[in-house]
Amino acid sequence: METHATQLTRSSLLAGIAAFPLALEACARGSSRPIAVGSKNFTEELIVGEMYAQLLEQAGYAVQRKLNLGGVAVAMAAMERGDVDLYPEYTGTGLLTVLKQQPLHSAAAVYDAVKHGYEERYKMTWLDSAPMNDTQALATTLGIAETYDLHNLSQLAVLAPKLRFGAIPEFVSRSDALPGLKKFYGGFNFKSVRIFDIGLKYEALLHHDVDVVVAFGTDGQIDAYHLVVLNDDKHFWPPYHIAPVVRDDALSRWPKIAPALNALAPHLTDEAVRRLNWEVDGSKREPADVARTFLQQSGLHSA
Repeated sequence: METHATQLTRSSLLAGIAAFPLALEACARGSSRPIAVGSKNFTEELIVGEMYAQLLEQAGYAVQRKLNLGGVAVAMAAMERGDVDLYPEYTGTGLLTVLKQQPLHSAAAVYDAVKHGYEERYKMTWLDSAPMNDTQALATTLGIAETYDLHNLSQLAVLAPKLRFGAIPEFVSRSDALPGLKKFYGGFNFKSVRIFDIGLKYEALLHHDVDVVVAFGTDGQIDAYHLVVLNDDKHFWPPYHIAPVVRDDALSRWPKIAPALNALAPHLTDEAVRRLNWEVDGSKREPADVARTFLQQSGLHSA
């Protein structure tokens, strides 16, 4: 029987080695296992979660949407179980609520702390953070601010017994929320505290059911309703920059999802996200449609 020897040259060997990661990525991309993208349960998270999902689909991946999960505890539990591969999170929330570390006020220091802490404790990676800062805040109407000459949180801490507060469920228990404000500023013993669904808090404020509400720095209602955001004059809250948090095993399986998602970060500014949030909350557009239009306008998604 005649045999034929195959000569393996050094160049062909190197070419094969170089192509191997790409082949693995292609296999993973075409596998039956989709990337599970989650989000928490408010407008901004739904929009950004949709952006992550659409960017990954644009890059050729199969995606399973698990949006609107709930608060941070629910989202993190899903990540730890492996039910979700990635979701949008805020650096300040990661620092204070998840890692339970002391507040830091430098955006770089907060990011470094959560990046290290999540990797060490949870085997999760923080990708690039966006310039938008969705800091927690308290807001009131222009009328209330003028009546009480109210401009900052130190004043509100003292005036609280005269005012009714509208909170969301997590705000009455989280260490970076009302309990922390009481400890840090003193006071904050409101005349009454009512709990609202996150989508109804501003309606309660505008209908004069409450005098002060929980707000977030990129809420579209702030500009739309000409609300007054009270200055955090003692700097209780750290920066809250949004970023994708990804399980390490997912990043190992699909390494090219990192550049696909990181491309979005520079486009998410305070002004842009406030406008996007109002498109959903004010104009009643679907988060998926708002996300798609923004990605197209930013050159990140084909029409």
